[in-house]
Amino acid sequence: MNRTTRLKALSDFLKSKRSKLLPQMVGLPSGSRRRTIGLRREEVAQLAGVSTTWYTWLEQGRDIKVSISVLDAVCDALQLNKDERKYLYGLALDEGSSQLEEMEEELIITPSLEKILQELRFCPTIITDRRMFIVGWNEAAAKVFLDFSKIVKEERNLIELLFSRKELKALAVNWEDFVKGFMSIFRTYVGQYLADEWYTDFIQKMTENYQVFNHMWNESEVSSAPEVVIEFRHSKAGKMLYNLTSLQVQGDNDLRCSIYTPLDRTEDKLKQLINGQVRVE
Repeated sequence: MNRTTRLKALSDFLKSKRSKLLPQMVGLPSGSRRRTIGLRREEVAQLAGVSTTWYTWLEQGRDIKVSISVLDAVCDALQLNKDERKYLYGLALDEGSSQLEEMEEELIITPSLEKILQELRFCPTIITDRRMFIVGWNEAAAKVFLDFSKIVKEERNLIELLFSRKELKALAVNWEDFVKGFMSIFRTYVGQYLADEWYTDFIQKMTENYQVFNHMWNESEVSSAPEVVIEFRHSKAGKMLYNLTSLQVQGDNDLRCSIYTPLDRTEDKLKQLINGQVRVE
């Protein structure tokens, strides 16, 4: 990510987080009528103990010197969580440039990961790399989502599939919640690998091709391990409830394992779906 793009991302992130805080949430009086929702820049500066001019320059994405201690104060003022703080540090300090490594041409799923995929027979499970390309999945995932083997590997990017494939858009009852979890994970990688121009090109492509992506990306959610309950309306199995748990896989390849644990009667439906016995509800 070049300097201009990095500072633009920093600016967008700060504006987004500021807009989501109300004065009463940080112990400030509401005051007179506000033209926009959220805190004013001078209020963030006051909470962080910095000058309004300095914070304004930071939020405008100017190339200014920053220290970790001052960034800590800004993070506290904006009530950022751990993942959001790491993301902000990466953008403001350009730490990601030292972490860039070439992607291997072929990521190999280890025997232990293959075993995990097999054992989680009735938990749809997907393994992705740091660019969110799907590199492994089990039969349950193919039955509930898509048969990824029928998609060429260059097009198996999970983020893009969520926006481009009508089957996935129709699957989730609340599609935006379904997508936001993966978007927040993706943003952590963007902050971690700032020097990788692939992310800049990919985000630009998604912004140009999918208007809703641009809207959701600007919400600036960041989380390395979201855990949410998702309701699906499967074309054959009907209502299915899953608890999504996302886990970082230890190792050099920066893989992530997303496991959908069935709730209520969903496991019985999934068993029937795998065995070809499910009727449309």
